[in-house]
Amino acid sequence: MRFLTLSVLLVTAISFGFAQTGAISGRVLFKGTAPKPKEISASAMKAADAKCADLHKGKGVTTEEVVVNPNGTLRWVLVWVKEGVKGTFPSPSKEVVLDQVGCIFRPHVIAVQVGQPVVFLNSDPLLHNVRTQSKKGNSFNIAQPLKGSKQARKFRNPEIGIPIRCDVHFWMVAYLHIIPHPFFAVTGKDGSFTIAGLKPGTYTVEAWHEKLGTQTQKVTVPPTGTAKVEFVFAAK
Repeated sequence: MRFLTLSVLLVTAISFGFAQTGAISGRVLFKGTAPKPKEISASAMKAADAKCADLHKGKGVTTEEVVVNPNGTLRWVLVWVKEGVKGTFPSPSKEVVLDQVGCIFRPHVIAVQVGQPVVFLNSDPLLHNVRTQSKKGNSFNIAQPLKGSKQARKFRNPEIGIPIRCDVHFWMVAYLHIIPHPFFAVTGKDGSFTIAGLKPGTYTVEAWHEKLGTQTQKVTVPPTGTAKVEFVFAAK
């Protein structure tokens, strides 16, 4: 009787799609000679804001436009399921924080689900502003004059690649992605990604980079297990 009950529960779970899910995982590779990071000199920083320059003790900073990891992979690439996802998904309540530390946005790229709260934080003892450049109604501009200033926003319109800038410090830029579902990832220090919880089927997966463009691949996810995929970007 116990075995029969467990069997019925398993069949029911599979029928409603709770048991059979797979994943997509892989890496984003960089082909060719890695470009030198763009440097913002100490003098340029000082001309914009002496207080900001003081935070770096007379040293410049490098931007994160193209970051190639030591293992030949690419950092700060959004990988998301562009086509094939069906249904609606509740917005997570977990906050995603975009901080400003040493006159640099941290992290450089964030991705959230529609309706998920994003907290914009100023951890520097000086003035910043946060301005989005949206094409789909996600624009705003807020001032953060004091250390510890923070404001939360929720975004209702899906949009890929929203630039975020500080007008006080010209080199400060980050990117925000707003996804209508939870199937996305941003590559980190090892260039890898995993997107889990996908129902079996064929999907279009896109890799997006701010300077190197986009690539798409068709990926078939098995009922259980993981589909492997690699994207390769080359210098432009």
